[in-house]
Amino acid sequence: MSRYDLNGIGMTSQRTRDRLVKRLAENGIDHDEVLTAVATVPRHIFIDEALAHRAYEDIALPIGHGQTISQPFIVALMTQSLLNRPRPRVLEVGTGSGYQSAVLACLAPLVQKIYTLERIDSLIERAQERLRVMKCSNVRFKHADGYQGWLEESPFDGILVTAAPRHVPQALLDQLAVGGRMVLPIGGEGAQELKVYDRTPDGFEVQTVDYVRFVPLLKGVR
Repeated sequence: MSRYDLNGIGMTSQRTRDRLVKRLAENGIDHDEVLTAVATVPRHIFIDEALAHRAYEDIALPIGHGQTISQPFIVALMTQSLLNRPRPRVLEVGTGSGYQSAVLACLAPLVQKIYTLERIDSLIERAQERLRVMKCSNVRFKHADGYQGWLEESPFDGILVTAAPRHVPQALLDQLAVGGRMVLPIGGEGAQELKVYDRTPDGFEVQTVDYVRFVPLLKGVR
């Protein structure tokens, strides 16, 4: 029997999830499929049991190894920003707990296949277990340096980066298909800019969506 309870009770119940989704909608998340995905994914299984009662607060929470699970509003905002149109093949840089991967996995047919990279091996193992419990069969995992992307599976229709580099990694720009979109935070510690890069036949169009705070995107693996 799985140690993960997908339904939850009390502070982890579906009713609590629905209240979170209502708050996200009130704060400007207006992509119906994204809101449905957030309502569907049991965020409480992606954090330590001791913090499960806070899973549906709109806050970031620690997941160990100096990493966090992003606040639901930011996950929804990044996903909504990525999906201005269907993105069949998406690369996620920074698997972390697997929560963002699970939200993307619930968005078929807008997203059909997710390729997710994580530099910390033990985080991948736990994320894989959680997504197996959820029966998400459209996610592939790789233990790798996010700065290098996933060359053999490129090009991607969408790239979503869940940690902040100071500058956009060239490999990720190169692996974005023409017509593709990348959403990522840029900047050092403190306030960062959440940016959208659209690849056109002539180069890249860039816009800033919001100001955010993420852990840094680090090189190498461990």
